[in-house]
Amino acid sequence: MEPFPKAKPGMSRSASRCVAYGWAALALTGAALLAAGCKKEAPPETVVTVQAEHPEQGAMAEHIIADAVLAAQAQAAITPKITAPVRKFYVQRGARVKAGELLAELESADLAAAALDNKGSYEAAQAAYETATKAQVPEDAQKAELDLAQAKVNLDLNESIVKARKELFAEGAIPGRDLDTAETALVQAQAAYDAAAKHAESMKAVTREAALKTAQGELTSAEGKYKGAAATAGYAEIRSPIDGFVTDRPLYAGETAAAGAPLITVMDTTVLLAKTHLAQSLVQRLKVGDDATATAPGVDEPVPAKISMISPALDPGSTTVEVWLKINNNSGALKVGTPVKVTVTGRSVANALKIPIGAVLTGQDGSKTVMVIASDGAAHSKPVTLGIQDGDDVQVLSGLSPADTVITSGSYGMDEGTKVKIGPAGDEDKGGEADDKKPDAGGKDE
Repeated sequence: MEPFPKAKPGMSRSASRCVAYGWAALALTGAALLAAGCKKEAPPETVVTVQAEHPEQGAMAEHIIADAVLAAQAQAAITPKITAPVRKFYVQRGARVKAGELLAELESADLAAAALDNKGSYEAAQAAYETATKAQVPEDAQKAELDLAQAKVNLDLNESIVKARKELFAEGAIPGRDLDTAETALVQAQAAYDAAAKHAESMKAVTREAALKTAQGELTSAEGKYKGAAATAGYAEIRSPIDGFVTDRPLYAGETAAAGAPLITVMDTTVLLAKTHLAQSLVQRLKVGDDATATAPGVDEPVPAKISMISPALDPGSTTVEVWLKINNNSGALKVGTPVKVTVTGRSVANALKIPIGAVLTGQDGSKTVMVIASDGAAHSKPVTLGIQDGDDVQVLSGLSPADTVITSGSYGMDEGTKVKIGPAGDEDKGGEADDKKPDAGGKDE
């Protein structure tokens, strides 16, 4: 192609204008062709691959999972009440013992001697009490009665003498001096009688009772001292208060055991307690006797358990509720102090509508939603109300029907109306390159 002619000198004005117009037209044509060559097609619509399924209906039960630590149902850290060297141990760590069994003895020769001394004092007090109650007090009372009787006889005699002498004096048979002497003797006899009567009455009402109480008090005091000394000597014998196994024995024979410091620890490990703390909202659904299981490291199968105690008060530090689960451990497979996972069976629903817990999205305000696939092949958000949870499944109380197709994986961060297809996770196709598989209204592949 020849180039467009240029304007030359001497060319007329009209001819030069034609040349300029030609170049302008040529430039416009080239620009149009260039713009047409740079234009691209609009990008195809993105289709996100997700996993989805219909909600299931069936029985489900709530399972509460928590961490717990195993503890013995009964244990005793036995501490001696006296400080003394250990004379002998009768058990080793790991030994099985019975309640009341002798575990160890402390040196106690001085205590035994003190107990023997107090025993002698007690026996002497017993003898004194027997003497006081059976001999001394009765004899004193009897003597007082005899003295009273003698005083009465003497009084009667003097009264009869005075009477007789009064008659003789009236007849002039005796002088007045003899009558005066008789009357004086009568006054003395009357005084002696009054004193004897008062003494006898005192012996009956006060002295005898006081003497008996004194003897009884001395005997009781001696008995108390003897029993106290015998009990102190008995503290040298260390016995088990419960059935169980010896789990700790820190000292050796000959070493000094300090009063108040644990000498032997005995635990009953045939029954263990898994102690855990649960939120108050969860505990409201539980009761003593509910079934549970515990999973311990090294134990293949979960061990059955039952709730044995629910604390009536909140833990002030964590505002949770302490719950104890009782576990049978006759085999001895579980050890005290082992951390375990406990699963408590709570409420159950016979015909629940349930979806995987991974399908639920939680908003910043705590609201719960799920993404469902509509008939247009797009994802749409639906608010839901949830009930109990059973492992990976959660109950839907409202917001869904069995016909809905719920996105179970891949919905996180998804915008409303996003086109989706059901397939393996991580697979994405473009609109122009997508295959013929499209979700139908039920969420299934065609």
